[in-house]
Amino acid sequence: MAERIAEHPILGVLEKGALVKFTFDGKEVEGYEGEPIAAALKAAGLMVHRYTKKEHKPRGIFCAIGRCTDCVMVVDGVPNVRTCITPLKAGMKVQTQYGVGAEPFEKQ
Repeated sequence: MAERIAEHPILGVLEKGALVKFTFDGKEVEGYEGEPIAAALKAAGLMVHRYTKKEHKPRGIFCAIGRCTDCVMVVDGVPNVRTCITPLKAGMKVQTQYGVGAEPFEKQ
């Protein structure tokens, strides 16, 4: 976990909570409770959060302040969650988002 974000431009200095486990696309990952989900994914080397609907291009952290939608993912079954400002909790189920919904789409 060498690439951890220590100070967020909006959330400020991130205090480490307890080390917790969550899943990313079915694989177990660890992060610190309360840090943004995107920060935990980045620290684990996982940079792709979603794929665009039209051209299936990968997206990840861009603004890191909740203004753009590049970091949106499906979190606990809910699509379009801005992971750069959503706090991590133990047991969360985080999934790569394809397009704008919770279900994968067929590439045209």
